[in-house]
Amino acid sequence: MTDNVSSISVEDKIYGCIDLDNPKSFFLVAGAGSGKTRSLVEALKRFRAEKIMRLRRSGQQIAVITYTNAACDEIKSRLEFDPAFHISTIHSFAWGLIKPYTNDIKAWLKNSLETEIKELNDLQSKARNTNTKTYIDRASKIESKAKRIKSLETIRKFSYNPNGENTGKDSLNHSEVISVAASFIMTRDLMQSILVRKYPILLIDESQDTKKELIDAFFELQKKQASCFTLGMFGDTMQRIYMDGKLDLGQNIPDTWAKPVKPINHRSPKRVITLINKIRAGDDGQTQTGSKDEIGVVRLFIVDTASAADRAIIESRVSSQMALMCNDDKWNDSQCEVKVLTLEHHMAAERGGFSDFFEPLYSVDKLKTGLLDGTLTGVSFFANQILPLTKAMQSDDHFAAARIVQKNSALIRKEVLHGSPSPVEELKKANDAAKALFALWHSGIPSLNDVLKEVFRSGIFQVPDVLIPIAERLCEKSGISFEESVDAGEKDIIIDAWDQALKCSFSKFEEYVRYIADKSRFGTHQGIKGLEFPRVMVILDDEEARGFLFSYEKLFGAKGPSETDIKNEKEGKETSIERTRRLFYVTCSRAQESLAIVAYTKDPLAVRNYALSQNWFDENEIISL
Repeated sequence: MTDNVSSISVEDKIYGCIDLDNPKSFFLVAGAGSGKTRSLVEALKRFRAEKIMRLRRSGQQIAVITYTNAACDEIKSRLEFDPAFHISTIHSFAWGLIKPYTNDIKAWLKNSLETEIKELNDLQSKARNTNTKTYIDRASKIESKAKRIKSLETIRKFSYNPNGENTGKDSLNHSEVISVAASFIMTRDLMQSILVRKYPILLIDESQDTKKELIDAFFELQKKQASCFTLGMFGDTMQRIYMDGKLDLGQNIPDTWAKPVKPINHRSPKRVITLINKIRAGDDGQTQTGSKDEIGVVRLFIVDTASAADRAIIESRVSSQMALMCNDDKWNDSQCEVKVLTLEHHMAAERGGFSDFFEPLYSVDKLKTGLLDGTLTGVSFFANQILPLTKAMQSDDHFAAARIVQKNSALIRKEVLHGSPSPVEELKKANDAAKALFALWHSGIPSLNDVLKEVFRSGIFQVPDVLIPIAERLCEKSGISFEESVDAGEKDIIIDAWDQALKCSFSKFEEYVRYIADKSRFGTHQGIKGLEFPRVMVILDDEEARGFLFSYEKLFGAKGPSETDIKNEKEGKETSIERTRRLFYVTCSRAQESLAIVAYTKDPLAVRNYALSQNWFDENEIISL
């Protein structure tokens, strides 16, 4: 039972849990705008004032895992960069744990790669046609994985960059670091002992979106080491936004844990809080009160899709009406002052002009999270190496271009230069390769395929394994001729998705990079995680979103649940309506002053009636356009 009614502050409860002599694990439920980071920091400040010397004398630290680099920097600053607190992202933390164990990582990778090769060989043996793209690509993947197994013998130490591309033979990619760490924590007593000895207190922010395999591993660690280890998780299951988080996190917290709640919303005005409480009532029933005196303005604009030819004009009208209702002219400055939240990525991709790149990759479940946070192997290859180089060359910044080539080019790695009779020639080769790559832009905007082909031809950068089969097919010297497979069971959905995505122009890829960096005007529930804006316009549009994971027509009662929804509900699984409710909650809860919700629908009357029946809006707050 959650202890949300108590005279003891949340900070005091957290402080009581992080006791080196009597550790107690906890799950802090912190709704939108409740200031969970402040509570975390205040509890740690008190610990520092009263107990930090014991930690320092024993050479231990409190570990804090945050979601973004920006969050890391903020917490480090607020704790005055005290080295007693090890604050990092989940990827950095995982890498720090496994980094010293080169031989163990080798054994794990060898086993994983051998398993993957066996599965691929089994598929090859069942193929009806050996002259299809899929068969040829699969053969290339088998060869690439076999080469990697062979290269493990020569690796003295693995490398990894949590914020960059990892393509060298001694590099681990993002997903491998998480998987290796989760495996070691879950199954190895020595790793568990080392972790607890170094970090007797581990606090995880945004725990609802931390990868399920890691959360499971941390639960196992806590269960075995409960007498000397505190696991503290901060989060809100209503704000889970990634599909690979632990679905039932809030429902399976052990009874022995503390479960404090932060019930006050410090972000939004009273009217917005009332709305998000109503939205949440259909889920876990948690409610918030506000700390602001302002009432705020909320309006629902219902638009019949049959007459919604130009959505830009409609949304401009919404801004104009909100400016009058709120007596706030900044609503008319939509480019700068209004945050438009498109509630499915398909919508943002279409409006932002990068759907040709985004759509194929987003259709593959395994690729979704990496695509949205930019860690997907292939994405970071183009975004962190090729894009900065082309920007530097477009600006005639030869020094910047040289630094990028020197840092990333496979042609001038230390082992290449040391083994070359003429290092100067190798440097010239890298410089010529950079010029040849940039020459693609002389006759227009190249496609990603054009770029990949040139990079593979020149060898200027190491091509990620997932793209090598495509690069080999693109390269003229390969001379590959193949047939398209008609058997769906023989297709490789990941390579097929990349095949489609790489056809897009490089400029469209740049728009995608702007989007995931939150530099686009359009934001989604993922892009605005933890952020807040004075004026928010939320767009509900199933027709434009084209997604099957979310449906606002279902949430608003304009469309019945699907057979899959009914089946999932009976089996206790998540439905599209539940996912959509969370999405709606997250976006609406960003508003600090005023909120406009624009609902495009085929059944305006049904949406209106449902919104009224749920007490989400009053009659005077619903406007038909």
